[in-house]
Amino acid sequence: MVVGAVAALGSVAAGSAAAGSVVVVGAAVVSVAAGSAVAVGSVAAGSVAVVETGCCSPSAGGFPPAAGPPGGVGTQGPDTGPARVVLAAADPAQPYGAALPWPATVGETAHRPGRKAGALVVLVDGAAVLYVERGGRSLLSFTEERGELQAAAEALAGAVHEGWLGTLAVERADGVGSLGSALADVLTEAGFRVTPKGLRLRA
Repeated sequence: MVVGAVAALGSVAAGSAAAGSVVVVGAAVVSVAAGSAVAVGSVAAGSVAVVETGCCSPSAGGFPPAAGPPGGVGTQGPDTGPARVVLAAADPAQPYGAALPWPATVGETAHRPGRKAGALVVLVDGAAVLYVERGGRSLLSFTEERGELQAAAEALAGAVHEGWLGTLAVERADGVGSLGSALADVLTEAGFRVTPKGLRLRA
């Protein structure tokens, strides 16, 4: 495909999408930024996939990270950081709770992830890192690795800033108050503001 081309295809193999191309697969749309590739076969009809590199990040005025109903996929090139994906928990493109079991959560909490309407999952390099419960008031994390948590928090913040999600007001994280949680630092670094009830981010 040439740069800027639009095509209706049954599938696109990784590496075949040209920079700037937009691929329409049924109801799925894939925007490809410079240096990136995507296997569209894994993207469900109705979802939106945005492939971005550092040169085309939201801060550079490029493609936004895809998220929100019915789901989205956003990824970065191998030389600019980990691939980051924000998906609706029930999206067919989201494998956890279906093809893959949910990983163990951090901390002690009775809350458990699930393929529930209104919930979100943030994947980093294909691994589940954050789970946003319906309403956005509670987060669960699946790792304590700071780099992965930062990448996931940035992807979540990007989805809010680009209008895919509304205001997030996180009151609890991993079973404790968000202000005293291990996620407080990475969320504030991603742009969340401290409020009396927790951490808030507005578009």
